[in-house]
Amino acid sequence: MDSDTPSSPSAPSFPGEPLPDSAAPFIVTAELPADVLAWSDALRRVHFPPERNWLKAHVTLFHAFAPSLREELLGVLGRFAAEFAPPAARIEGLMDLGGGTALAIRSPGMLAIRAAIADHFHGALTAQDQGTPRLHITIQNKVQRASAKALQAELGPQLSQRDFVFPGLGLHIYRRPHWEDLRIWRLRGKEGG
Repeated sequence: MDSDTPSSPSAPSFPGEPLPDSAAPFIVTAELPADVLAWSDALRRVHFPPERNWLKAHVTLFHAFAPSLREELLGVLGRFAAEFAPPAARIEGLMDLGGGTALAIRSPGMLAIRAAIADHFHGALTAQDQGTPRLHITIQNKVQRASAKALQAELGPQLSQRDFVFPGLGLHIYRRPHWEDLRIWRLRGKEGG
């Protein structure tokens, strides 16, 4: 499954007519700081198959919330953004996606925020969103295995660990195949608070 594509009966994984609001699921992301976004998006533009590269680099926390949860999502994400401080994160290396490659991210703080959101929406999560994700930025996907292995062999030795802080949470609408940005919240809680 392409990590950029929600799995939902109302959101097929193929391009077509944009979905109406009544059928378009919501995607929640951990927002990247400008420097990490620019760097990872440049990698994505070079290595992601151009005919399928409809999105900028991103870190998906939830792939598909039901359209009926719009108002609740707006309230919950706003409340958590006020409560949680921007969490530290580290790009630790490459993640093998089988038919693709991603930048592996370690961030216990962002996983804690995600767990709080998941707990609030318990019972409303899709099967794809019920487990704890391995945070990552996809830079290549849906390629032949040999191409993925070649990119990993090329980039692996060049990639060093990179520390950053997640500045916010993003809410997007899946429009098949594009995402429409709905809102970004800056994380502004206090450390340890």
